[in-house]
Amino acid sequence: MQNNKKHILITNDDGIDAPGIRFLWEAMAPFGDISIVAPSSEKSGAGLSLTLWHPLHIEQVKWPLDTPCWKVSGTPADCVRMAMGTLLKKKPDLIVSGINKGSNAGRNLLYSGTVGGVIEGALRNIPGIAFSCGDFANPDYKTAQKYVAPIVNYLLDHPLPKGSLLNVNFPNKPGEIRGVKLAKQGMSYWIENPDERLHPEGYPYFWLGGKWDIHNEHAESDIELLSQGYAAVVPIHISELTDHREFENRKADFENYFNR
Repeated sequence: MQNNKKHILITNDDGIDAPGIRFLWEAMAPFGDISIVAPSSEKSGAGLSLTLWHPLHIEQVKWPLDTPCWKVSGTPADCVRMAMGTLLKKKPDLIVSGINKGSNAGRNLLYSGTVGGVIEGALRNIPGIAFSCGDFANPDYKTAQKYVAPIVNYLLDHPLPKGSLLNVNFPNKPGEIRGVKLAKQGMSYWIENPDERLHPEGYPYFWLGGKWDIHNEHAESDIELLSQGYAAVVPIHISELTDHREFENRKADFENYFNR
């Protein structure tokens, strides 16, 4: 671990009162100057969404060790934006998010507010790590917490390229983590499973619901490694989103199509 203290921003999508953020703060406290900016209520599934149609309200929250802490009436991405634009006096060296209740493995990361907060930092070239527990009903934060500091230490000693982040998921086997593996992002995710109900006034309404959409997974995917009891750490790069193979393959044909 590097000896110089770091300025670390903590956020999440389960909200400022979620237990997971306390476990994350405890793990991060020895690293240096910690600031917390998190949603005032749960924002699971918020992804990278922003609050545009009503104002954001910010309230300072009392936190142990006089850690600077605020809750924001918005999404995790809102929290990082307000941290950068209003609340923090200096740019953080690292953003960590979580510890989330429920998995963000596979393609679920695209919907995840936990990951969304870290992406908002990565867009600004601030490295970040999203931490999630696979068990939604009874997450084992205490076991997951033991791995947070070593993963952060590794990242500080071996920095990611600009625009990159780590997506970390812990398996749904409390107390039985077999080890930590670098993984590829899996393909499986939760798809819709609408539940239609009838309003007392006679019209239908729906809960979106969800069911697990299983794909054939690579042996080194986070989905497969989690099923074997490993914590899975996936490097994600969001700075360049262009599909370069398709760009090169289609450029001439595409432009000829519109200029013939």
